[in-house]
Amino acid sequence: MTKTALIIRHTTLPGRRDDVRAAWERHMRPAIDANPGHEAYFYCFDDADADVICAFQQYVDAAAARDFLATDAYAAYLRDVEPLLAGPPQVTALTPVWSKPARPAPGADG
Repeated sequence: MTKTALIIRHTTLPGRRDDVRAAWERHMRPAIDANPGHEAYFYCFDDADADVICAFQQYVDAAAARDFLATDAYAAYLRDVEPLLAGPPQVTALTPVWSKPARPAPGADG
């Protein structure tokens, strides 16, 4: 199996980044937490642009990425956020070659 990763860049309508995040928290966070196909997920605000959100996602394989796009949670998220976005996201597909495994910080519950 070849792992698959995506970098997704969303530009929100001016001042709507927190609204998009609220929709992501409501729909996507629980779905991603429950999805064994996601190996890693980083949801990030762009420090240089207050209307940009970037996400890095790593999946176990390309099928897991495709399957996630067909979930009810993803459809509900799209319905909520599409009116808040300046346009379609910029998506970059990647093939991970190496990664450092996440380790709990010293003293952290992990």
